Amino acid sequence: MNRGGFSWKRLLGISAVKSRVARQVGIPLTRSGRQRKFGAAMGCVTLVVALGLAMLAVATFVLR
Repeated sequence: MNRGGFSWKRLLGISAVKSRVARQVGIPLTRSGRQRKFGAAMGCVTLVVALGLAMLAVATFVLR
């Protein structure tokens, strides 16, 4: 288990550059970050689709 030892990437500033680029682009550079962002977006889409289907069901019931 890593206990926070020495990191050449942090010393050279690579970690800071990567995080700055990810924030400017708006897309996380890590795999887990991209999966988390995609999952959050799908949660929102799922809600919109569910509301649309509910409205469609109500409209067909009322118009009969």
